[in-house]
Amino acid sequence: MHPTIDRNTLHQLFPGFEPALQDEIVDHCQQRSFAAGEPLLKAGQSLRSTMLIVSGLVKVFRQDEDGNEYLMYYLQPGQACALSMACTLRQEKSQVLAIAVGETEVVSIPLVNMDKWMLLYKSWNQFVLDTYRARFEELLQTLDHVAFRAMDERLEFYLKRYLDTTGEKVVGISHQQIADELNSSREVISRLLKKMEQMGKIKLHRTAIEIVQL
Repeated sequence: MHPTIDRNTLHQLFPGFEPALQDEIVDHCQQRSFAAGEPLLKAGQSLRSTMLIVSGLVKVFRQDEDGNEYLMYYLQPGQACALSMACTLRQEKSQVLAIAVGETEVVSIPLVNMDKWMLLYKSWNQFVLDTYRARFEELLQTLDHVAFRAMDERLEFYLKRYLDTTGEKVVGISHQQIADELNSSREVISRLLKKMEQMGKIKLHRTAIEIVQL
């Protein structure tokens, strides 16, 4: 059985939604739970719904034909994935991989409701447009670093984005995982992290990276 959607939480995270829209979400949608490391979406998956993030943190990746991944952006409570919205509305397969960073709760919005709400609720239309714009801006920022920045700058951007997103200065991610998400090698990432430590930007611990000053 899926947990009941809490109306107060819904109002706090999505205050712009009209009361009638909030009622529809509570009455017709489901709240789902995902464990850390569990995929919310897989590339190639047929989509009949999109998701609003209620709690936790989600990483969204783009995969190539060989299964290599590149981190595109994070999703936090109060946000939704624009790419999954677009694929759902167009009834296309997912083009991204989304993985829960920690225990994550989402509200699943079926396609039939998405279509209806676009006509009925101005706040839903605005939320969808704002979601597209916000994720597009994040994608442009990521593209700028991939296309125009050296790997040391991309690595610093990666760590700073983690800090800005989570508010946590200790990054419990392995060098290999960072390398995978930046499409680099562990040796390169480890060397650059050591250089950043020498510059006083971070401290390296056995199983974590502590951000000092970026």
